[in-house]
Amino acid sequence: MAIADMAIADDHPPPAASTSDSNDTTIKPDNDVEAKDVLSDAPDAPAADHPPDAPKVPSFQRGPRFWAIIATLCVIGLLSSLENTVVTTSLPAIAALLDLGENYIWVTNVFFLTSAAVQPLFGQLANLFGRRWVTLAIIALFALGSGLAGGARNAATLIAGRAVQGMGSGGINMIVDIIVSDLVPLRERGNYMSMVLSVYFVGLALGPYVGGALVQHGASWRWVFYINLPVCGAAMLMILLFLKVKPGRASSSDGDDAVGDTHADHADRMWLLHRLGRIDYLGNLLLIASTVAVLYALTYGGTRLPWSSAQIVGPLVAGLVGLALFMLYEASATLWPAFPLAPREAVVPPRLFANRTSATIFAVTFINAALLYWLFFFLPVYFQAVLGSSPTRSGVQLLPAIVIGVPAAIAAVLLLTRYGRYKPLHLFGFGVNTVGLGLLTLLDQDSSTAAWVLFQVVVAAGSGFVLNTLLPGCQAPLSEADQAAATAAWSFMRSFGSVWGVAIPAAIFSNYFDRLAARPVAQGGISDPAVAAQFRNGRSYEAATAATIQAIPEPVRSEVVGVYVAALKYVWRFSIILGGVSFFLVFFEKQVKMRTELETEYGLDDGKDKKNEKAKKADVELADVAKNGVLDG
Repeated sequence: MAIADMAIADDHPPPAASTSDSNDTTIKPDNDVEAKDVLSDAPDAPAADHPPDAPKVPSFQRGPRFWAIIATLCVIGLLSSLENTVVTTSLPAIAALLDLGENYIWVTNVFFLTSAAVQPLFGQLANLFGRRWVTLAIIALFALGSGLAGGARNAATLIAGRAVQGMGSGGINMIVDIIVSDLVPLRERGNYMSMVLSVYFVGLALGPYVGGALVQHGASWRWVFYINLPVCGAAMLMILLFLKVKPGRASSSDGDDAVGDTHADHADRMWLLHRLGRIDYLGNLLLIASTVAVLYALTYGGTRLPWSSAQIVGPLVAGLVGLALFMLYEASATLWPAFPLAPREAVVPPRLFANRTSATIFAVTFINAALLYWLFFFLPVYFQAVLGSSPTRSGVQLLPAIVIGVPAAIAAVLLLTRYGRYKPLHLFGFGVNTVGLGLLTLLDQDSSTAAWVLFQVVVAAGSGFVLNTLLPGCQAPLSEADQAAATAAWSFMRSFGSVWGVAIPAAIFSNYFDRLAARPVAQGGISDPAVAAQFRNGRSYEAATAATIQAIPEPVRSEVVGVYVAALKYVWRFSIILGGVSFFLVFFEKQVKMRTELETEYGLDDGKDKKNEKAKKADVELADVAKNGVLDG
């Protein structure tokens, strides 16, 4: 949020948004939607907690520079999504080559952990320092992490590289959505987000294939990560050339635009310290530390350590309490105005959750992300361990998801743009998705190709319908001035859901595999104790390769495959519960009228009146510094 916006927010609450009957899910053109108070179901927040509306711009520019920016966003989004799933098929081989053992899960989880944890911080930095330079820093982080992971010779270096790479990936996911929101009105936003997110979906689907193809050539697994480096360099050049958006009142203009007078120069000297003083340090620390603690418990609970262990219960409780404290701290400026440590600019403003539509969509976004990664990480286990597919073939076997998922996503945003109604799309998407997850429980070693293709198609169709329509629905009830903060919070929920979408099914799978393997053979267990020991304590995922399974002699091999089938059924059954919850939650959404005008201070910069804007910005900066102090608050 712009600093000057924060300074005057006390006197300018946003106007109420418009809604239709929350129970009406029939798709109708948006001009039929009646105006109602979107906050009618929640207590009115204090005026100080509401930002002012941004100026309205009747249209938006779609010239060559606009399309160059969209193309660049698609490219970096593709890189980010590839790295989300490229290890799903390559990880078993990488784990064996680097002897990762039980630490294999951190290669995926640390990526999602850091990706989720830093997104609110990056969103705040984008408001304080501008979109352009934050975007460049994010891409540089992603490239650095890719280089570290690709050059890893041991588990520690690989995990560290994935952690840095995850920070860059999380930043990419967040900044892409923010920039699209800056450039396109809400009603049409879905069309352009569909371009970026459809490419993102392509990356998710192609990742397993790319990873599988590379690991089949020995040491070339390193190109799973190195492949990002040249593309990151090209993307940074494109950002430098084309991403020049209006700074609003949040960021200083580029140094080469300086006016040169004493007044503006003094403001520039105060600029960095003033911005640093507005970062929500304590809030970010609480959020990151709590997320790490929760993930640690989810990763090792039931595998390396029993759930009753103090080493699991302690971090889990501490993490959940920390998240609760984080929410209280973010609301402290409103709840306790005299609290001396209250953030001047909360990284996740509580007003984002003040209406039930945005709050509901935050929740279903978390679930949808978890279910998406649930699918992409555990269908390859079925293909490789049960059907005996190679890593490359298992990647190909995931392609039905993209064949249907992308067209479904495009169809959904076309309907959203035409009718302006997102709730019916969410009901349809989550309903179909839940049915598809139920069908996956039918898969076993005798399932036909038609079966696993059809089941993927159903799940992908449901996911596609909500993929590009959740964020516009979340933004609709909120002021345009809150779009960056809302987008960062939404991206955090999506990434945090991804963490749970890997950790939870991994814990379910490992726990049930160990239980089932220990049963008598007549009840579906493994008769050879030595073979069963190879799969215990979380190693069943690492061992889920065709080469490992085929090396086991019959009849024990069939017993192992049977345990894999049974354990996977439990994984899919738990996913049905989450799918049903998400479908039920959609009924709490309200249908809010979607804006057709671009109401933002961050449009494409046409280069006019830069010196006047710089001088005006200098006046605002000096007035704010004089009033509040550089590091006040």
